[in-house]
Amino acid sequence: MSSGTLAEVVAIGVLTAAVAAAAAWAWAWARPLRLGPLRIALFGLNQLLARVLWRASANRPLPVEPGQGAVIVCNHRAPFDPSFVYLTTRRIVHWMVAREYYDHPLLAWFFRASESIRVNRGGIDTAATKAAIRLAKAGGLVALFPEGRINTTDQVLLPGRPGAAMIALRARVPIVPCYVTGSPNDGTFWGFLFMPAKVRLEVGRPIDTRPFWDRASEREAAEELTRIFLREMAALAGVADFEPRLAGRFYRPRLDEP
Repeated sequence: MSSGTLAEVVAIGVLTAAVAAAAAWAWAWARPLRLGPLRIALFGLNQLLARVLWRASANRPLPVEPGQGAVIVCNHRAPFDPSFVYLTTRRIVHWMVAREYYDHPLLAWFFRASESIRVNRGGIDTAATKAAIRLAKAGGLVALFPEGRINTTDQVLLPGRPGAAMIALRARVPIVPCYVTGSPNDGTFWGFLFMPAKVRLEVGRPIDTRPFWDRASEREAAEELTRIFLREMAALAGVADFEPRLAGRFYRPRLDEP
């Protein structure tokens, strides 16, 4: 056997062993979720991409007890941001996903497999909101990007929407603020999958919503709670004097915003 052939055999053997080891690790990680093979493969792939390709880390596990419901809020810098929240928990996280992505022919199967919640962007989607409230009230984890879209500006946070606060109040669950930095995003639909990065996710302490329960049906209460968790998210980014803004129904961010 020539040296070139031997090198090829060794390389194939190493690659095969690496793939087998990665598959075994992914299966062991996702098995406690008691999911089918497809979902286990997706969760395992998520862990491999996040930890190896994007070198992601988090400051702590998600501070929510098993079986406890919660609403997770996170800033949004890149398409794969939900991946990094999964580094903090082995529970299903039900992300609220805009209809145009949820119904995309290439992505619909993924969002259904990951048990996401389909939501319309314009106004309040009553069906999606009720589904999120039921899940959180039953002990599930519901996650939202309160900015409503990817932030491509140099602002810490775009104006936030009160949907997350509304869900948490109606479900009577805490809100967990998060802030991610270093997310890969090259501005294309798929290019971020091949970008190396170094991602850091900061997970904050749960925000107690009980002081607002008797005002759960008031929009002012949801807006006040929204300002609270936006400040907490900014604090995780190291900005202590952040003044949060709320987005109106037809808000669209502009690159020239202060």
